[in-house]
Amino acid sequence: MTDLVIIGGGPAGMSAAVAAYEKGIKDILILERDDELGGILNQCIHNGFGLHRFKEELTGPEYAGRYADKVKELGIPYKLGTMVLDITPDKVITATNREEGIFTIEAKAVILAMGCRERSKGALNIPGSRPAGIYSAGTAQKLVNIKGFMPGKEVVILGSGDIGLIMARRMTLEGAKVHAVCELMPYSGGLARNIEQCLNDFDIPLLLSHTVVKVHGKDRVEGVTIAKVDERRRPVEGTEQFIKCDTLLLSVGLIPENELTQNAGINLNRITSGAVVDQDRQTDIEGVFACGNVLHVHDLVDFVSEEAAIAGESAARYILGSASEEATDIEVTTDGKIRYSVPQRITAKKDIKLYFRVADVYRNITIKAEADGKVILSRKKAKVAPGEMETIVIKKDVLQDIRQINLSIGEE
Repeated sequence: MTDLVIIGGGPAGMSAAVAAYEKGIKDILILERDDELGGILNQCIHNGFGLHRFKEELTGPEYAGRYADKVKELGIPYKLGTMVLDITPDKVITATNREEGIFTIEAKAVILAMGCRERSKGALNIPGSRPAGIYSAGTAQKLVNIKGFMPGKEVVILGSGDIGLIMARRMTLEGAKVHAVCELMPYSGGLARNIEQCLNDFDIPLLLSHTVVKVHGKDRVEGVTIAKVDERRRPVEGTEQFIKCDTLLLSVGLIPENELTQNAGINLNRITSGAVVDQDRQTDIEGVFACGNVLHVHDLVDFVSEEAAIAGESAARYILGSASEEATDIEVTTDGKIRYSVPQRITAKKDIKLYFRVADVYRNITIKAEADGKVILSRKKAKVAPGEMETIVIKKDVLQDIRQINLSIGEE
């Protein structure tokens, strides 16, 4: 039996492994389906990583390399090219690789760190044929940064998530013409710094409340028709505009890779599509923890590492049986303007950091945490936006004798 098995060798999995090791767990195994550690960061060659975690600006491979070096330095075992097929509620893992075939591992604790995948064209129902030249932004990023191939020369991007914004800049730097970034919502889904550095600095138009209503071309994309959308996100007749292009990149959202989680019978949150967890990132199966983008989609990898360290330390305490905090049972709810919070429940009385995202762009607001009709915390903010994660810290001393905390947004 292995003390701790971590599924996923990206920034979340490696950070969790290092944190657990430093808390006294030496019998750890990381299972990674790719051919090297690092996850998605290996193809993110732009800078901007590590400002919070390492207090310096790194590229994606440099950031991943810091953790990969630490894993190797500590001698934490890992298996590459290994696909996990199943997890049972009693923590038996079935996996496969070329060398060992199909094998099983029994674990005292499991950390889920599988990351997320991109939403595909099939989920969008865009009219038109299925020509070559339609890629998810992440696929295009891998083609350009890892494989050295250019997907096309005349580009339209649908969706303003961070990968789409970064690829608008990357394609421009490689000589392509990015005609527009179209965003269905009236606000961008990406970080403000990426809008500034990737679009405004390169004079690439960001068309908010616009979408692609048709793809033209049979063998290869020949163009797209875009249109404005109304407040119900339906195309407005008469606003159609044809843009000639040979490539359509999709940056239309990320989906946590939770098939394994679901098959294990773990309860999922309908907003995040990740597991419902407590402050230790423990799911409703004792000894199974979740962290990183498989739990909820992050905008900064620094937050992924921070959260994964919580999961790693918590798994170590679980294995060692050293949990000492006073138990409680508090549900965390949100008002709709705040879409979700992580964790969704609090089971121990200690300082709790809540991560959350808002549903729209709000200005001059007060973020409030209420319990039993009383405001236990409030914080003024000049602006909040869906593309940027927010956090607040609930102090231990306010967790006495309450059963629910509601997060809400009020106007100033």
